[in-house]
Amino acid sequence: MLLNRREDVHQIINTIGTEKGVKGIRIYNKQGTIIFSTDSSEVNKKVNLTAEACIICHNASVPLNTVSTKDKIRIFSTRNNQRILGLINPIHNEDDCSSADCHAHSSNIQFLGVLDVMVPLSELDMIKSEVTRTTIINSTIITIVAAAACGVFIIFLVNMPMRKLSKGIEEVGNGNLNYKISVDSEDELGKMAKQFNEMSSKLNAAYQEIKDWSENLNKKVHQKNEELKKIYEQITEVEKLTSLGKLSATVAHELNNPLEGILTYSKLISKKLKKLDDGKDYSDIQNFLGLIADESARCGKICKDLLLFSNRREGHYEPVLFIDIIDRSFALINHHFEINKINIKRINNDKNLVVQCDAQKIEQAIVAVLMNAAESMNGEGTVMSTLSREENKVAFRVTDEGSGISEKDLPYIFEPFYTTKNNSKGTGLGLSVAYGIINQHHGNIIVEKTSITGTTFKITLPIIQSEENKNGNQS
Repeated sequence: MLLNRREDVHQIINTIGTEKGVKGIRIYNKQGTIIFSTDSSEVNKKVNLTAEACIICHNASVPLNTVSTKDKIRIFSTRNNQRILGLINPIHNEDDCSSADCHAHSSNIQFLGVLDVMVPLSELDMIKSEVTRTTIINSTIITIVAAAACGVFIIFLVNMPMRKLSKGIEEVGNGNLNYKISVDSEDELGKMAKQFNEMSSKLNAAYQEIKDWSENLNKKVHQKNEELKKIYEQITEVEKLTSLGKLSATVAHELNNPLEGILTYSKLISKKLKKLDDGKDYSDIQNFLGLIADESARCGKICKDLLLFSNRREGHYEPVLFIDIIDRSFALINHHFEINKINIKRINNDKNLVVQCDAQKIEQAIVAVLMNAAESMNGEGTVMSTLSREENKVAFRVTDEGSGISEKDLPYIFEPFYTTKNNSKGTGLGLSVAYGIINQHHGNIIVEKTSITGTTFKITLPIIQSEENKNGNQS
């Protein structure tokens, strides 16, 4: 322009105007006349100073000298709705322009005109639309993926454990207290599952305990009733035995004297008949007198047993070596065993056991058990006795080779006057007397075992000390 080569300038502007992305280029003078345009039909046309290209500077009574970059840009639409970006740039009257030979403007003029470059936004809009569409698609995809990931996370880490918890609550509600939730995570849901399993285990234990009590209540009540019944029967039996003992003592005492007189006089008459020498046969009378004497003696024995049965007073208790009591008992019974051809076998595992007792009464009880063993065999056989220590008690066993005790007789063998022997062999008081004596000494007598090959009676008594310990303490 300094060389005043307008054709070249116009050619350059036209060339630029034909470039892709350029809608058109205009040059306005100060009066608003288009002095150049890439669209030749617009040349020499005057535009309205209030139009979009001029209003920026001419919106006041005095045109602006400077315009901000933001105000130089405008966006407008054509008739076919094509958006256009317009950029206006004032043409300043530079010193080189005003001093040039070809320039017709005074140096006092600040602006010579305006250069207006218009750029179509269609491609930019397309790019914008594409970017917007891509952004929307990507956002949608990301949203879907994120939602799917969140869904999977919620399903596997929240929903499924919650369903297991809900299932567990439902099972427990239906009575399945042994149900366990299989959640192994360490998060809050895993802790809840562990606490739920502990709770269900405790509930199940409590329920089982209540169930056991409920199921066994009737059984326990029945057992207690049976125990009370046995205690009542024992008390009744004690009362009966006490009354029976008093009655027995009275009857035995009253009968013993006349029976003794009958026995004495029958033997005396028998002796006098033997001394008579009148030629008569008194053998029948002597047989009758012998029968009277035997039956009187048997009645006397019954009275003696009754007196022993009724004699349950507290005796004289002192420490006694138990083996000495056994020795004296066998010494008393030995002759009876020899007559009945009964062998004796003794096993003494511990000879140093000391008991606090009335030795005569314990001896009486042992003799009664040994007599019972001998009478049960009805002939030859062996009676075996065993002495041993079981914890803090003496254990004395007597085993016979008899036919045993039947199941129906076993509960009654220690009752007075109960016997399975015929009338000529016993009164049924021997074992009853033994039972009373052993219980009086805080011991126990039981039938340990019985069968068709024999019976074993077991007597236990508390030990106060062994003879070895006793001697050791004395030294």
